[in-house]
Amino acid sequence: MIVVHTIDSPIGPLTAGERAGRVCLLHFGSDGPDVETALERWYPGEPRVRRPLSNLSAIFARYFSGDIGALDAVPAEMNGTTFQKTVWQALRRIPAGTTISYAELARRIGQPASVRAVGSANGANPVAVIVPCHRVIGSDGSLTGYGGGLDSKRWLLAHEGLVERTLF
Repeated sequence: MIVVHTIDSPIGPLTAGERAGRVCLLHFGSDGPDVETALERWYPGEPRVRRPLSNLSAIFARYFSGDIGALDAVPAEMNGTTFQKTVWQALRRIPAGTTISYAELARRIGQPASVRAVGSANGANPVAVIVPCHRVIGSDGSLTGYGGGLDSKRWLLAHEGLVERTLF
């Protein structure tokens, strides 16, 4: 069974899905058809219930109140290819308050020629914010695409203590 709950945040509503105590989805926006489509892809026919995820809501409240490491230990269940999972595991090792480039992320996973594939895996991250894909930026320091929008990416990075002018 997957428990689905929408959490209010400074960057707008975030809809989380939790399965067996692990977050399996974090969607930018309210609960709706996009959430169902994403869950159905990896969990076809699995029952879903809508109810509060009070523990996860409390962890997000801590994060948004300034405890930028609060999300580090949140268990995540990530469905994807072996390559995607490798990228997502590497993302979890980027400390809050820091950024790296897509090229650096490709090097860290031992695939320096796979910068575009790393970017694609980053964009397919099913558990955004918890798996901090917002901490990956262009080699020139520019912000690049983000599922929650560049304003959200900019906000998250500033929240984690990065000075905006260093990001452009």
